[in-house]
Amino acid sequence: MRVLVTGGAGFIGAHVARHLLEADHEVVVLDDLSGGYEANVPAGATFVAGSAVDPELVDDLFRTHGFSHVFHLAAYAAEGLSHFIRRFNYENNVLGSVNVLNAAVRAETVERFVFASSIAVYGPAQAPMREDVVPKPEDPYGIAKYSVELDLAAAQRMFGLDYTVFRPHNVYGELQNLADPYRNVIGIFMNQLLSGRPMSVFGDGLQTRAFTHIDDVAPVIARSIDVPASANEVFNVGADTPYTILDLANAVARALDVAEPEIEFLPARKEVVHAFSDHEKLHRVFGREPAVPLEEGLRRMATWALETGVREPIRFESVEVLRNLPPSWAEGLTQTA
Repeated sequence: MRVLVTGGAGFIGAHVARHLLEADHEVVVLDDLSGGYEANVPAGATFVAGSAVDPELVDDLFRTHGFSHVFHLAAYAAEGLSHFIRRFNYENNVLGSVNVLNAAVRAETVERFVFASSIAVYGPAQAPMREDVVPKPEDPYGIAKYSVELDLAAAQRMFGLDYTVFRPHNVYGELQNLADPYRNVIGIFMNQLLSGRPMSVFGDGLQTRAFTHIDDVAPVIARSIDVPASANEVFNVGADTPYTILDLANAVARALDVAEPEIEFLPARKEVVHAFSDHEKLHRVFGREPAVPLEEGLRRMATWALETGVREPIRFESVEVLRNLPPSWAEGLTQTA
């Protein structure tokens, strides 16, 4: 099978591409390197530098390669920041997705379109969040993801293009972008500790999330195209046990052998307080595998982070709205037109 992986130089995409190669698929990776690194692309994959936002490039890739399956994993996945980069969010997370979906429909060779959504689609739904809950996203990122989910269902009804949607949450592990100061709290904490800075916590740190090692997510996404029962379905994928952000901060410090970590409490930001999912549907269709415990996953990531070293945080330069932007994010930024 010849497979397209958008976002395949990013964290989740690179791991999914590796599993697809191990299953003897031909893999083409499309990535603009805005959130990943070319070095992440696994050996054996064909790398194309570019963006899903470019419809001509996307169309050319489909004409050239005749893909049988698409894994659309490219996105700018920053829930909190998405309030302040609305145009950028919708251009990348909706229009980019539509470009890939249009090309897949026109190609008439694509058997399955696999899409990485997010539990951000649920909004403030009662935890644990279940797939039968009607989504009510509260931020532009969640709105973008849910709109693509709806469009995939519409395309299936109109054109017969099968899809599988995954809603991962709080995924961490090796290859995560440590330079991103807006998303992936474990990567942020590790980079702060490695650089001798305090860990920054918004609010009181009692908000809860379930943190998922990449090895519990990427293999499931990759093999979904070989699971007939996963066609035209939506699945939560991730860990079951929630932790407070304060508990997480101390666990990250232990993984890096920091005995007395310093924590800087910042003003609370508007976010869902408790967000974690139910995974019974996933287990019914894909089976149940032992999950990587948080302590073990953090140890693996810490070993990799120590080898990788400190990365200077990369500030987002195209903020569209400064009003109500958290002060720690606003430093040195100017509003774009």
